[in-house]
Parts: sequence; C-alpha cells; structure tokens
Amino acid sequence: MRLFRAFRGRQLIEGGTPPPQSPDTMLSPPEEDVLSRPGDEETQGRALTAAERSLGDFTIKIKPVWPVLLLSVVVGAVAAGVALVLLDLIGMITHIAYDGTFGWSLIQPTLHHFGAFTIIVPVVGGLIIGAMAYWGSERIRGHGIPEAMETILVGGSKIEPRLSVLKPISSAISIGTGGPFGAEGPIILTGGAFGSVIAQFFRLSANQRRTLLVAGACAGMAAVFGTPVAAALFGIELLVFEWKPRSMVPIGIAVGVAQILRNILASHHLILAAPLFPVPPHGSFSSISVITAAAVGVATGLLAWVLTGAVYGAEDLFRKLPIHWAWWPAIGGVVIGVGGLIDPKALGVGYAVIGAELAGKIAIGGLITVLIVKLVIWSVGLGSGTSGGILAPLLLMGAALGGIMAPVLPGGTTATWALLGMAGALAGVMRSPFTSIVFAFELTHDTGSLLPLLVTCTIAHLISTLVLKRSILTEKVARRGFHVMREYQVDPLEALFVREAMQTDVMTVAPTEPVAGLLAPLNANAAARRQNLFPVVDPAGTLVGVVTASDVHACAATHEPGTPGPTAIDAARTGVVVAYPDETLRNAADRMAEHKLGALPVVTRGRSKLVGVITVFDTLKARERQLEEERHRERVLRFRLPAVAAVRAGGVDAAADGHGPGAPAQPRGPGGADGDAVTSQGAVAPQGYAEAARFPEASGTGRAGEREAQAGEEAQAGEQEAQVGEQGTGE
Repeated sequence: MRLFRAFRGRQLIEGGTPPPQSPDTMLSPPEEDVLSRPGDEETQGRALTAAERSLGDFTIKIKPVWPVLLLSVVVGAVAAGVALVLLDLIGMITHIAYDGTFGWSLIQPTLHHFGAFTIIVPVVGGLIIGAMAYWGSERIRGHGIPEAMETILVGGSKIEPRLSVLKPISSAISIGTGGPFGAEGPIILTGGAFGSVIAQFFRLSANQRRTLLVAGACAGMAAVFGTPVAAALFGIELLVFEWKPRSMVPIGIAVGVAQILRNILASHHLILAAPLFPVPPHGSFSSISVITAAAVGVATGLLAWVLTGAVYGAEDLFRKLPIHWAWWPAIGGVVIGVGGLIDPKALGVGYAVIGAELAGKIAIGGLITVLIVKLVIWSVGLGSGTSGGILAPLLLMGAALGGIMAPVLPGGTTATWALLGMAGALAGVMRSPFTSIVFAFELTHDTGSLLPLLVTCTIAHLISTLVLKRSILTEKVARRGFHVMREYQVDPLEALFVREAMQTDVMTVAPTEPVAGLLAPLNANAAARRQNLFPVVDPAGTLVGVVTASDVHACAATHEPGTPGPTAIDAARTGVVVAYPDETLRNAADRMAEHKLGALPVVTRGRSKLVGVITVFDTLKARERQLEEERHRERVLRFRLPAVAAVRAGGVDAAADGHGPGAPAQPRGPGGADGDAVTSQGAVAPQGYAEAARFPEASGTGRAGEREAQAGEEAQAGEQEAQVGEQGTGE
C-alpha cells in the first residue's frame, strides 16, 4: 500500500480538453467560478474567474476610510489655526527681541535698536530652548520633519500631546530670537502632532493615525505658504510612505480646509495673500535658456551635498564637546549672533529676503555674503540641536545661488534664475522634485518658468541622489538606527497569481493511513522532507485536512509497537487556512503572516479540490521575476543587411515545401501549436508556463535554455550574413 500519492496537476483553469484521469492524478479541472465572457481569447483561451474579475486598481473601502475623511476636516482646521498662531508668536517674539516693541507681524531682525548687543539675543534663545528640551521633551530638538518620519515609521504615529505645545513654543523662541530657520518644519510637526492627538481619541489603526498625522502636517504647511497642491504632494512624496487613495484623499481634504481658512483670513488682511513671492514679469525662456537651466540643477544638486554635509558635520563636532547637550543651543547661538553682525539678512525666517532675491533687488556681492553667512549659521544652529525648520533657509540659499549664477547664464533675469535656484535647492536637499516644482510655482504664480523648473529640479534630484546616500531628512532617522527607503514601486506579489507560483508536484496522504507509518517514507524521501506540509485528501481529491512533519514525528514518538495508532484523518488539522489559485500572491502572503504559517494548501473555490501547495519560498518567485526583469539584458530588435533580407525573401518557395529557412515552425509536441508545451497528462499549455508552474525548481533552467536558444539564433543569423557577404565578394 502506498502511503504517499503524488499528483501532477496541470495548470489551473486552462482551455482545451481535460486530460484523462490516471490513478496518480488527483486533480480535475474546476467547474465553478469559470465565467465565459467575450475577450477570453486575450487570455490564451483561459476564462477569467469571478475572483479575478473582482480585482481592481485600488483597495480602498468605505468602512475604514469614512471616519478618517470626517476627522481630516477637523484636523485641517485645527492645524491651520495652530500654524497661523505660531506665525503670530514668532512675530511677537521678534518684535520684542530686536525692536523693543510689541507686534504680531513677521519682521526681519535688524541691528538698529540694540546694535552689537544683539549678539546676545540668540544665546538667550538657545539657553531657553536647552532648558525646555531638558525639562520638557528632548523631541523638540531638530527641525521637525525627521521626527515626524520616525514617529510614522516606528512609533505607530503616536505623538505625545505635550509635544504639540512645546514644539511650537520652542520654535517661536528659536526663530524669534534670530535663529536662521523656517517656521514650516515646526509647523509640520505641530500640525502632525495635533492630527495624531486627535486620532488617538478614537479607535483607529496605526495606518489611519498616520494619515491624520500627515494630513495635519500638510494642512499646516498650506496655511503658512498658501501652497495647497505642493503641501499635499509634500505629504505624499515624503511623509505618508504610500500612494493610495486611503491616504491621499484625507490629505487633500485637510489641505483644502486649511487653504479655505487661509483665504478667509487673507481677505480680512490678517495674513498675506498668495502668492507670497511674486516674480516680476519676464519674457518666455528661450530654448537655450531651458537647456541652461540644467546648469542650475547641477549647481543646486552640489549645494545639497554641501548643506547636508555641513549640518551633520556640525552635529558631529557638537557631539565631541565634553558638555551636556542642553548647552549646545546656547553655543550655536553665539555663532548665530556673530553671523547676524556680519549680515543681519541671514537672521530669522528670511521671507522678506527671499522676496527681495526673487525681485532682483540684491546685488551679487550681497547674495554671496548672505549665502555664506546663512549656510554657516544655519548648519551650526541645526547641528546644535535647536528647534527650527529648513524649508525657508533652503529657499533663501537656493535663490541666492541662482542669482549669483545669473550674470553668466544666457536669457532670463536675475529673478528667474533665483527662482530656479530656489526650487533646485529644495529638490536636491529634500529629494522631492515634484513638490519642489509645484511649490516654486505656487509661491510665485510664474507659469512661464514651469519647463525650466522641471529641468532644474530633475537634474538637482539626479545629482543629489548620486552624491548623497541619504538626504538631510533621512540621515537624521538613519543615525537613530532606522533605514528609510524612498523608492516606491508596485509590489511584485500583486503582479502574480497563486497558480503561477504554487507547487503542483506535492505528496499527499490518504485519510485512512496510520500516521506513525509515515515516518519511514519521510526519512527516505528528501522531497517529502522539504515539503513539510502534507495535505490529507479523500479519493475524490477533496482536501479534508493537513498533517505536518512535526505531527508525524510526535505520533511516531508516542506510538506503541503492535497498536494501529491514529490515522491521518484522526491526526489531521481541520479548519485549514487555504489559498486559492485565482488570487494574488499578496493575499496568500497576508494570510500566511496573519496566521503565522509557512505554507498553505491551494484549493479550488466551492468544492475544495486540492490543486497544489504554496509556501513562503514560493512567494519569492515574484521577486525572482522582478530581479530577472531588472538584470536580464537582451537585444530584442536587430538590424538586418538588405542582402540578408533578400535571401530570406527568396526562401519563400522553399518554405512553401516545408524546407528552407522560411518554412513555418512545426508544433513542438503532439496536440500543441507552435510555441506550446504539452503537460504530462497531454493538456496543451503555453510554452514555459505549465512547466515553470509544475516544476518551480527548474524555472531557472528554462530561462537559461531560452537564452541559449536566443544565442543560437544570433549565431545562425551571423552565419547567414557571412555567407551572403562571401557570395557578394565572389560576384
């Protein structure tokens, strides 16, 4: 009596006449869920199943999304309000610290009121921030975006409620006392903090909290700059770590709410109306100017390398100091104060300076000075661990670099090259090119610069990715022991079905077989040992349970000689988690992860006919296919000499007789058309498909054979060309 019965299942749900059933064949063609619809010929005669037809482009469902949609409205309104309050707080502290007056508007720090004593102002601000970080929360240190990314990646999108209060206050003190930072980084973290806190009051998943956190961050950014599209792109490109409707739609709603509130306030002159930095009218860019925009992209890409290295070089130097980190912001404040004495334009958020750069009102010497001073005090200030953002400083330094290059670039004006430099710096440092393009456009409403912006940001992004392993944002996260991958692609598990990767040569056991008797065949059969999961099937091929190798060893250890012991059906695990051949590998892999299983039997829907087994290792075939597409190189099209074409055309007569090079290819097996393979049961399947599915271990050999065949064809073509050349020479 055979304890194991092997079956060789032909590929599932294929057209043609089903093969005759042999004693060792336990598979018959499934009859259910096969829908004959028009267009089946596009799938090589195989009708799509109902499960396949139910698949869609996206996986969004209304039940888990609707609470997030409602909360995104609240988050957008709250984040916008907090962002505008933070701007007023920065303006108030700046007025007090540099002007000795009380006011709410954003002003540029100057030396007019306190003169040289203004060097003390950033030091005092640094002392206050160090104390807040030491006794409040260390997470207020930094510019906010890396902290938000870390919270999303490893913190379950849970931000401490106190951080939503401490971060805006510390940032207002830092920037208001002359810190050369932007308000947007702290606003992004603060808006995200409020979004996360609101989400924590409801029963939501980590993904839903993440969406609301990013929605709050983007809403804050839109409220500050009046750039709703760029703000939404910023969240999608940088923070949410996915491109799905479940996250994009709430982010868009929150940003829309924030922008509406901003427009209302701007209509009452409570905030500057968009665009913040209008560019003087200019003519359209010439073709040579568009090409020259690539030079700005190269320069700003290299600037990104300099800025990133300067920030983390300063941070490394501070780490070597033999004093507590709470004193570092005060030391950084000394450098900021000295830089302010050299060029006060480098202090504060710098919105007025950016506007002057884009208007072409700063001379080349002034641009060089502000670029150098801003770079030094900004990198030292961030390296000291104070609180502040990076977007506005990047805009200022990038615009300065573009203005410096303007005299040697053909076409355009100083303002337009400053605009390109501003966008290129943002694209190079942040690694978010589309956000940078749209951000620069929405800040200026300059439609004539869209094409040069695309060229500059694309080149800057390329240079930055080539010279820097990580951006200024992800380097901070990496230094804390986490890796951030910024490349997104379609999951290869979504591109393959279970039937394309499952094993169909599997060992099965009959329900009446004694389990203890399976040990000897297990020890003697290497393939069975590798399988580890043995389906228990009845004579009709229906799955009734599974037995694992550990079950066999356990029964063998407790079995008493002379007693029959339990049979396979007695020891089988019922209520088996299964996979279906017409579902994607992603569904099967998710089921394995959910139930902590390494293998699943594959059955047909409805009748539970066993058709194969899918394992964790089989799911790697999707990645194997992707690697093959990335690494395998081939020349698909070839140039043929006219003489070769003539010889081949002359071979038509020989081809008609079935001989000669032009003869049609003959079927490769009985019952199969050209290019088809015949299974062991006689069913016709597309060449390479059935064999790869039935014998996955031989799939690499099949590809090697294809490459050898291709090499043979190339060699044959070369011989024909050589022969034609010899004939031409003889003539």
